[in-house]
Amino acid sequence: MVHRWGGLSKPRFWDNEIRNDYFKRSEAVVTLRRMLTENPKTARPSAASNDTASHAVRPVCAPVASTAAVDERPPALEALDLAEVNASLRDQAPRDIVRWAASLQRRAIVTTSMGINAAAMLHAVCSEIPELPVIWVDHGFNVAETYRVAEALTAELRLNLHVANPTMTAARLTARLGGIPSPEDTDSHRWFTEQVKLLPFQRALDHWQPEIWFSGIRREETAFRKHLDIVSRDDRGMLRIAPFFYWHEREVAQYVAQHGLPTARHYFDPTKGSANRECGLHTQSTRLSA
Repeated sequence: MVHRWGGLSKPRFWDNEIRNDYFKRSEAVVTLRRMLTENPKTARPSAASNDTASHAVRPVCAPVASTAAVDERPPALEALDLAEVNASLRDQAPRDIVRWAASLQRRAIVTTSMGINAAAMLHAVCSEIPELPVIWVDHGFNVAETYRVAEALTAELRLNLHVANPTMTAARLTARLGGIPSPEDTDSHRWFTEQVKLLPFQRALDHWQPEIWFSGIRREETAFRKHLDIVSRDDRGMLRIAPFFYWHEREVAQYVAQHGLPTARHYFDPTKGSANRECGLHTQSTRLSA
């Protein structure tokens, strides 16, 4: 199901009954306390290994045997010790990381670019949380292949897709600016990035008000990301979860091939200029006026 970004109707997660039912669908929910107490040392599965086989050992996601012995109330996000959390998740498979995040029982979204190997993140997250809102900030300058892959992934994974678009068309933006501004044209590029990426994303955040943000970022991609981890705090107040954070590009590609997922061979982001440059979604520290 695809939802084009429109009015600000009341998000489903604001209904406590629906929200509680939603999180009960997780295959296994475990408290942070149990995870940190056991601090498992399971080996990280290789990208080429069978994903089903990697679920044979799930110390992070093991069901709680006794509610009397363990308090199953999810911890407050601000109380999480991220150093301990990241140490415990460091060698876990992506889907186990997703299960841990689901156990926190907070409003959540996952974002996607529909770019190269974006299918891996969508598969890992939406296999565990099928109705999770998938936010695609479609900047309007994507190549045709990106849209074909987006349609295929939406159908195959049955994504709960919500597309956040700029208020101006690509044609109008380029006519106004005389083309796509380069990063060296600081003022024009900043305004352009806000229009096609940051403001559409801000409107999505205002609508869904997520406390958890699943993202496909990886450590090796940019200098900024080298200072993050699997779990980090976004300056806008969200807990950012990156299940594939320590994976290399070839491992992600192997995951996509292993699961037979559609993927694009080409992707164009008009805000970056180069592949190792941030577009601003992860570096934005203040709320924009959307």
